[in-house]
Amino acid sequence: MLNNSTAASIAWKSIVVALLVLALKALAAWWSGSVALLSDAVESIVNVATALAAWFAILYAARPADDDHPYGHEKAEYFVALFEAIMIGAAAWSIISAALDAIRHERELAVPLEAYLANIAAGLINGAWCYVLISRGRKLKSTALQSDGWHLFADVVSSGGVLAGVILASLTGISILDPLLAIVVAVNILWSGWRLLKMSISGLMDVAPDPDTLKTIERAIEAAGGGALQAHDLRSRLSGPITFVEFHLIVGGEMTVREAHVICDRIEAAIRKEIPRARISIHVEPEDKAHVHGGIDL
Repeated sequence: MLNNSTAASIAWKSIVVALLVLALKALAAWWSGSVALLSDAVESIVNVATALAAWFAILYAARPADDDHPYGHEKAEYFVALFEAIMIGAAAWSIISAALDAIRHERELAVPLEAYLANIAAGLINGAWCYVLISRGRKLKSTALQSDGWHLFADVVSSGGVLAGVILASLTGISILDPLLAIVVAVNILWSGWRLLKMSISGLMDVAPDPDTLKTIERAIEAAGGGALQAHDLRSRLSGPITFVEFHLIVGGEMTVREAHVICDRIEAAIRKEIPRARISIHVEPEDKAHVHGGIDL
């Protein structure tokens, strides 16, 4: 529950940061009349919407299991990533439409210093906050925080490119660079949306943990499985911040249920020491069910 409350607190702060950045970028776009800077502000509207969605999903995912959702509500976070991908696609389309209109009605670009300063301040705030989201999201195993962080990272990269391009367009007088840069921003955020779409689909399809996590689980079973003979058919899947683990444990035929249960408790404790939010199911079997190949010998 502590992890959930921490993640929710971070997500709420993201809403405040997103609103501040949106205000700065909107001012920059208003002062400059730049389509590229306007595209940057439009993406910040998406950031506000996705920050709100992430906060709601984290709160919903923290709800305990019930009769309708016996395995919990953690997968709600994957729907946030899916929602973000859809919002990014809509933002990219609006940016491209505005850029094409600006190409058809080319005009001189004059950007005041205040617009540059507002956009730079927004980029610095976003850069610092995306680092917080990604690093804390990984630590808390929160898909919602990580997806929000990677989305902001894409925003930081595109904002830097836009700023450099707008400066170049102002210095050279080549005003068509401004809408062309807006199109580049749109393509960049579409790529970010594709990454989030893949993340959400993988989670909804019960993707397996990374190989390092699987090795960690195997080592924990080996270290704590003394007294058993073998573990096999190890399977694991991710559901938001939860890692589900299940396997078969082979014990001697003469072992009592109580003795087998003690070994299972020891293995579960070892796995949870490495993966605190693991949910573990162990199926105990007699020695004649051992696998000749593919098991973990204990």
